[in-house]
Formats: sequence, structure tokens, C-alpha cells
Amino acid sequence: MNVEDIGRICNLGTGTVGPGITLTFALAGYEVNMYGRSNDSIKRGMNAITDMLKKFREHGLVQDSDIPEIIGRIKGVTTLEEAADGVDFVIESIVENLSAKQEIFAKMERLCLVNTIFASSTSGLTTSAIAESLEYKERFIVAHFWNPPHLIPLVEIVPGQYTSQNTTNITSKLLLKIGKKPVILKKEALGFIGNRLQFAMLREALSLIDSGVATKEAIDTTIKYALGRRLSTTGPLESADLSGLDIIYDISAYLFKDLCNDTSVSHTLTEPIDEGRLGTKTGSGFYEWTPNSLSKISKVREDNLIEWLKKDRNGYLE
Repeated sequence: MNVEDIGRICNLGTGTVGPGITLTFALAGYEVNMYGRSNDSIKRGMNAITDMLKKFREHGLVQDSDIPEIIGRIKGVTTLEEAADGVDFVIESIVENLSAKQEIFAKMERLCLVNTIFASSTSGLTTSAIAESLEYKERFIVAHFWNPPHLIPLVEIVPGQYTSQNTTNITSKLLLKIGKKPVILKKEALGFIGNRLQFAMLREALSLIDSGVATKEAIDTTIKYALGRRLSTTGPLESADLSGLDIIYDISAYLFKDLCNDTSVSHTLTEPIDEGRLGTKTGSGFYEWTPNSLSKISKVREDNLIEWLKKDRNGYLE
């Protein structure tokens, strides 16, 4: 199969990222079967997609006249038989649980066409582990969409030990067709690229709090008003080149020894969890969250990501 042969997409899941993935394919002109376990979950998914399109319309990314056609490409279904009907590419975004993913892919494999490609948007489970449930493991790959998937261009492609080169090539070309920025890992690694970098930074942030070096507010401000601004245009290795590798070496020689390398989870993270403070979902975590403060930061994040999306469409970083 070639990427041109892909006509209908199946998205499994209507939770955090499923609606955004569904919308991304529909915006690119693909017919999408969006699977949810109940009519209520389909309704929630479609409501989320409608809200995303309203935001796109407000920013001039779609026109009012486009919206009915885009929504018309999406078919909400509640059975795997309907989900598998006529699809050439399946992307899964259900609960982050290995056995649940293995089970749903094993069922889909029995229902889909023989050349259908299966992909998971897992945040860190290995490709080979999920593929163990499949008879034709060469057709399985990880395509990790970052949240929110309709706004963030990056998708990490992770071939497993069984994945064929053709599956990798087609998946990469398909993602390019829908306007994404795919990166292909050379081999499997827990957490892939992005989460390994993200959690390395989080570990150091927690260590700075534990050591009494800085407050959480100072750490977040440093990222938002310095590193975050710069890293949006130059990655860490490009930034090193711009600084001068000799300078980076001199700093590394003394700083690496002082950075946190703990393998246990910091008490700064475990204590709020033990107290039931899980973040915005419970109203408090590292910070206290009210409906107004959550709405404000969500809007700022969304508006900023949409502005970057506009720049991406204009070839800003190419």
C-alpha cells in the first residue's frame, strides 16, 4: 500500500486527544470513523470538535462555510465493527494501559482490511510491547501526537522491532499530508524524545525546590520568559551551536556534576498526590486553581499555540 491508497481513517478514543486527532484528519480532507464506547462519549467528542472549530473560525483558520463539510467527514461510532468499516489507517488514543491497547488492536486486526496500518498515540509505551497482541506485527507503529493535537505540529514516529520500513514510510508521509511535523526515532525508548526531555527538566525543577534554591513561581517564570521563548525557534543542540560548543563544554564540566540524577520520585511531587491534590482536575496541585484561573491560562495557551500554528502555515521555521 502507498500513502495515496489511504482513504478513510479510524480514530479509537474520544478522551483527551482523540477529538483533536480526529479533527486534524478531517481538516485535511479525510473521512474519519471516531470510535467511543457510548453515545455520550461520542457526543462529548463531537462537542469538543465543534469548540475547536469555533476557535479556528475566530482566528481565521477556517470559514463558517467550511465547518459543516468538515464535521460531515466525521462519523461517530460505538462498535468496533463500525470503527473498522472501510478504514486504511487506525490511530488509537484510549487509556494509557498496555493490556487495554493490546486488546483493542487484536480485535481491530480481525475486523480490518489485510493492509490496514495500525498506530498508537501512546505517550511512552513501547511499540513492540503493544504489537505483541497482533498477528501481523509489521503493520504496527507508534505515532505520538502531542496534546493538543490539533494545535501542536509534532508527531513522534516510533517503529518497533517488528515494524516494516514500508509502514514507517507511509505513516510519515501521511502525517506530512495532514500538516504535521513527524520525527522518526532510530530505535524504541521509553518516553520517546519529548517526554524524556520534558521529564529531565521536571526532575531538575523539583530538585531546585527540594534544595531550597528557588520557588515554583521563579522556576515557571524562568521557563516561560527565557527558555520557552528561545526554544520555540532553536532546539537545545542548535542553541549550543549558537552559544559556542567550547563555552557549552566549560559549563558542562562543572554543572553536570551538580545536576539532579535521582532515580526516585521527589517528595515535592508525591506529597500533593498523597493529599489528593492532583492539579487542575482536583482544583489544586502545585498551585491552587479556580475556574477563572484555569480558564485564563487555558485561553492564553490556546491563543499562543494558534499564533504559532499560523506562523507554521506561513513557513516561519522552514
